[in-house]
Amino acid sequence: MTVLPANTLPNLFVTSQCLFVFFIVLAFVSPFDSTAFSSSSLKKEVGEEGLEAAALLAWKASLDNQSQSLLSSWVVRSNHCNWIGIGCKKAGRVITHIDLESYGLRGTLTNLNFSSLPHLLSFNLTNNSVYGTIPSPIGSLWRLTHLSLSANRLSGSIPASIGNLVNLTILYLFQNHLSGSIPEEVGMLRSLTDLGLSANNLTGSIPASLGNLEFLESLDLCGNQLTGSIPPHLNNLTVLRVYSVDDNMFTGHLPENLCLSGSLKILTASYNNFIGLMPKSLKNCSSLHRVRLEGNQFSGNISENFGVYPNLDYIDLSDNNFYGELSQKWGKYHRLTSLKMSNNNISGGLPPDLVLATQLSRIDLSSNHLVGEIPKKFGSLVSLFYLKLSNNQLSGYIPVALGHLGNLETLNFAANKLTGSIPRELGDCMKLLNLSLSNNRLGENIPLELGQLHSLQSLDLSDNLLLGKIPEQIGALQMLETLNLSHNELSGLIPSSFDNILALSSVDISNNLLEGPLPHIRAIQEAPFESLRGNKGLCGNATGLKACQLHGVPRKKEKKVALLIVLPILGFLLLSVTVLGFFLSICKKMKSTTNEPIQVNSPNLFSIWSYDGKMVYENIIEATENFNAKYCVGEGGCGTVYRAALPNGQIVAVKKLHSSSNGDSVNQKSFTSEISTLTAIKHHNIIKLHGFCSHLRHSFLVYEFLQGGSLQKVLALKEELVELDWNKRVDVVKGLANAMSYMHHDCSPPIIHRDISSKNVLFDSEYVPHISDFGAARFIKSDSANWTSFAGTFGYAAPELAYTMEVNEKCDVYSFGVLTLEVIMGEHPGDLISSLSSSSSSSKTGHGILFKDVLDQRLPPPTNQVAEQVVVAAKVAFACLNARPLSRPTMQQVARTMSNPRPSLQNQLHMITVGELVGANCFTS
Repeated sequence: MTVLPANTLPNLFVTSQCLFVFFIVLAFVSPFDSTAFSSSSLKKEVGEEGLEAAALLAWKASLDNQSQSLLSSWVVRSNHCNWIGIGCKKAGRVITHIDLESYGLRGTLTNLNFSSLPHLLSFNLTNNSVYGTIPSPIGSLWRLTHLSLSANRLSGSIPASIGNLVNLTILYLFQNHLSGSIPEEVGMLRSLTDLGLSANNLTGSIPASLGNLEFLESLDLCGNQLTGSIPPHLNNLTVLRVYSVDDNMFTGHLPENLCLSGSLKILTASYNNFIGLMPKSLKNCSSLHRVRLEGNQFSGNISENFGVYPNLDYIDLSDNNFYGELSQKWGKYHRLTSLKMSNNNISGGLPPDLVLATQLSRIDLSSNHLVGEIPKKFGSLVSLFYLKLSNNQLSGYIPVALGHLGNLETLNFAANKLTGSIPRELGDCMKLLNLSLSNNRLGENIPLELGQLHSLQSLDLSDNLLLGKIPEQIGALQMLETLNLSHNELSGLIPSSFDNILALSSVDISNNLLEGPLPHIRAIQEAPFESLRGNKGLCGNATGLKACQLHGVPRKKEKKVALLIVLPILGFLLLSVTVLGFFLSICKKMKSTTNEPIQVNSPNLFSIWSYDGKMVYENIIEATENFNAKYCVGEGGCGTVYRAALPNGQIVAVKKLHSSSNGDSVNQKSFTSEISTLTAIKHHNIIKLHGFCSHLRHSFLVYEFLQGGSLQKVLALKEELVELDWNKRVDVVKGLANAMSYMHHDCSPPIIHRDISSKNVLFDSEYVPHISDFGAARFIKSDSANWTSFAGTFGYAAPELAYTMEVNEKCDVYSFGVLTLEVIMGEHPGDLISSLSSSSSSSKTGHGILFKDVLDQRLPPPTNQVAEQVVVAAKVAFACLNARPLSRPTMQQVARTMSNPRPSLQNQLHMITVGELVGANCFTS
């Protein structure tokens, strides 16, 4: 504030404009002395518009510093009608509108002089950080038609003075921390059309006075602690479009006249203690769009109590006492996407004409008394991604037509009376995440085709009559986390391919006829004995099992056992002599045909190859025409990458290292590091090393070829964005988190990559990410110092590397945070990270940035569960970017959180700020 010289003060009283300036200065110095100034005298001197501006400037001064900077246009001597968020009456300069939605403001309303804003028509502070109470003087805004203080941190009760706002049409106070009861005075707002009080801590009953709001179109009271029955006076609300009272503790019946005018679109009353039949006005309520009544004690015939609703999109009647049979009319809901009626007393069969509701994407009729067969026509519901019919009395075969459901993610037919075999056609449901067919009467073998379900996370085939061996192909389910094959008649060995299911965390193979050693994966090695017991002869290093050793072999079988042991050994020795002779002849031939010595830098030059190394070397030279530039697909600091098509049809990527003038590889350390690292690890999200060659002329590494290109290039190409949608982006983050968790926590010693960046993430044709370029990787040994020179890519490297060169897992964690934001934003997040890190409080800075504006604008915003996962990914990313390494999460925590995200969208996506995500606790235990 500028301090004026003493001799200028008398001149301030020359004009009203100067007096206004003096008035503003006083507003910053101290509250007004009512004995020195009266509102009437001030109005005469400065006018109403001066009082309004002064009131707003005084309020601005009470906000925190960051908020004041966001209101930088609110300054003395400027036209307040041009201030940000301010609207004025056209005929004058009186303020009529204040709209500061989502500005990131933090402070209270205590210092806002509402009586100085008599012409205010609209007051909107939605989605800020306003705290404290709603002041009673707000009732002086008698001209107000729109009041929205939603999505803030307001506490205390709703003041009774709210009833003075008799011209209000919209009152939004939802998503705060308001407590106490709903004031009776709300019933005085007879012009009200929208009342939103949801997501607070309100208690008590609904005041009967709300029945006076005859023009009310939207009543939203959900997510409180309201009790009692719905007052009969609410039957007067005949023009309702939205009636939401879910997540409270209401009892009694719903109002009879809910849809008397035929305009009701949304009815949500779930998770209360309502009883009785449906209101009669609902049966012919053709306007209904969404109905949620789950979690109550409603009763009545499922078909007689409901009509045909041509506009219905979503209905959930689960966890009630409805009975009766499903009639054919449910197929007439042509816009219906979700049909959920689980945990009722519904009987009869599944109507085949249900498939006429062609938009159905979710069906849950579990835990009822349904009988008969599953209609074959269900295979035509191509939009279906969730089908749950478990815990019924369904019989017959599983229709093979279900294999046509290419979008199916969850299929649960558990606890029925299904017979026959598991259709191999289910292997065509490539998006399946959860498959449960347990507790039926299914027989024959487990179909090999289930090994095609590469996205599968949970497989439960327990309590059936399955025979034969566990297919080797099950080992290809590398995303599988839960496997239950217990209580069947499976026999033979557990396939060695199970060693590849690194994501597996829960296994139950008990009560079968299995024998032999356990696979070498933690989930089985550490499984409780109850999950392994009741088999024929399993052995291994697990609790309750015998070690896999030959003991007590009967004498009659000693000879056979000896032959079984000796003959393979003799065969192996003979084969070894043959191979040795072959390689000696090759070496002799090579010495006679070239005078160029081969420098071997590894004691086991072609240890990775399963066939002749020299032959492959020659094939690569021929396939790339001696590394012709036309086969080049990329170049980095260590080498150039070429595409090579081998004679057997296999395509590989060959990274030829740059060489210096003296013939030695400049990047020999990187070369050996990548070999030693990639031969020690195996994960489906880490690139596979086929082999290497260390030669005087050419040193190169040979990898699997990933045709999808790098993440960096995919994000840069606009045409690729259609394919890399939000679902795939979430999967990219999950895959990278799992791979890095494996490197840090499942490898011994742990492996640190040190160069996690978008250029080092490669895609296959299905956009499955693979971490590549392990040239900078290091094994971390607990018994020695882990210091090294800088490695990595600027913009991804952890900030502490500027002053310390200690290698640890937290450096990778930071890089992962940068990379995750890049996936979400579609570009490197450098500017965002800088803006957050340059502020003393990054969360305050972030409150001025809407999360939706940070997302990749080339894609439509994510919705529903995908939006939840994107928000969790962002929270995880910001946690990984913590300036203090010790405060960053481990990659194991990150992987678990991304696999099992807790609900995070307490605000709608368009209302969330970056500040809300910074520092948020999102990690699962």
